[in-house]
Amino acid sequence: MDDYAKYELACEEIRFANKELLKEFEMTMLEEWLGENSIKKHLSNIDLYINEFLLYEEPIEAKNGSDEVGMYLWYWFIKKSSRASSAGIKQSASTIKKFYSFLNKKGMIDDHDMEILKERIQEELPEWIATVRRYDDTSITDMEKVRFG
Repeated sequence: MDDYAKYELACEEIRFANKELLKEFEMTMLEEWLGENSIKKHLSNIDLYINEFLLYEEPIEAKNGSDEVGMYLWYWFIKKSSRASSAGIKQSASTIKKFYSFLNKKGMIDDHDMEILKERIQEELPEWIATVRRYDDTSITDMEKVRFG
C-alpha cells in the first residue's frame, strides 16, 4: 500500500469515528436546549474543523486536534472557507471551545489541554480577527502585511 492509500484509509477511519462524535455532540447540545439553528451552525463549524482541516495534510484525530486551533483560525479558515469573516472566526472559535469541552467531559482530552485551548482562544482571537480584516482589505497587496499587520 502506498503512502497516499494509507493516508486515505486513515482519513476514512477518522471520518467514521467523527460521525459518531458529531452525533453525540448534537445530542449533548439538544440536552442543553440549544436552538435548532445554533446546533446546525455548531455542527457545520466543527465538521469543517475535524473532517476537513484536521485531515487536510495529515490525518489527525479530533481528540488530538485541540492544539491546531491557531493554524486553523489564523490561516487555514481565512484562506479556505467561504465563512471567513470576523463573525465567522468568533463563531468557529466558540464552536471549537464547545466541542472540546464536550470531548473533555467524555474524557477524550484532559483538563490541562482544555485549559490551554481556552487560554489560546482568548489570547489570540483578537489577532485572528485582525488578520481576517486585513485579508479582506483590498488595499493590502503584500501577504506579509496580511499575516503580521
